[in-house]
Amino acid sequence: MTDRQRLLPPVLRRPSPRRHPGRDQYPAPLLPAGTRRPAAIVATGCLVLVALLGTISAHQGHGDAVDRAVDSWVIGLGIPRHILSLVSRIGGLTAVTALTAALAAACLAARRVSGAVLAVSGVALASALTELVLKPVVHRTITGYLAYPSGHTTGLFALASAIAVVMLAPRSGRPHPAVRIAVIGAAVVVASAVGIAMIGLQYHYFTDTVAGAAVGTGVVIGVAFLLDLPVARRWLRWPGR
Repeated sequence: MTDRQRLLPPVLRRPSPRRHPGRDQYPAPLLPAGTRRPAAIVATGCLVLVALLGTISAHQGHGDAVDRAVDSWVIGLGIPRHILSLVSRIGGLTAVTALTAALAAACLAARRVSGAVLAVSGVALASALTELVLKPVVHRTITGYLAYPSGHTTGLFALASAIAVVMLAPRSGRPHPAVRIAVIGAAVVVASAVGIAMIGLQYHYFTDTVAGAAVGTGVVIGVAFLLDLPVARRWLRWPGR
């Protein structure tokens, strides 16, 4: 109510129009202010790590000393091959696509359009970068197949990173922080288990899986920064959000 309206008799006062908070405002950023600098550092570290490991392993058909040590340890665990094969399927194209679609659907149900776009575009871009660019360029092989970086770990760590970003600032503060931490932790554990399975099956060297994790994480963080730009947030508005 304005000062002028307060001076009028009650019967002559015109009620102020109702405001709908957030209806025409931009959606909340994916990366809250306090997380942007750490996120940028992590993304930069991922980029440096992928470039460094790629340079070291370029055009090789064998692992380095670190690979031999870790690969031997994983293989020496004696995990049955059928168990490893079952776990590795979680990182396959079908499973990753289904999990990404589920995350995107959950974001849309919560009116987090930017979260849905992050999940779909982040996982897709990370996987495309691995399969279409890095593998042919680095051309590291194992039993004749391109290995660097691991596509399975790329997809799953991209998905885990998208989950982490969405959970940083959930709508209305839900779910509870303890639940958010548990969900993010579970996603990272599953992605790591798939990486171990790929090593145990001798489909990848250890550093292939590390690079895959770095690609997935770095790309998703980079996409989150892009989606937080004003022009992107303007296009990703949801009525009432």
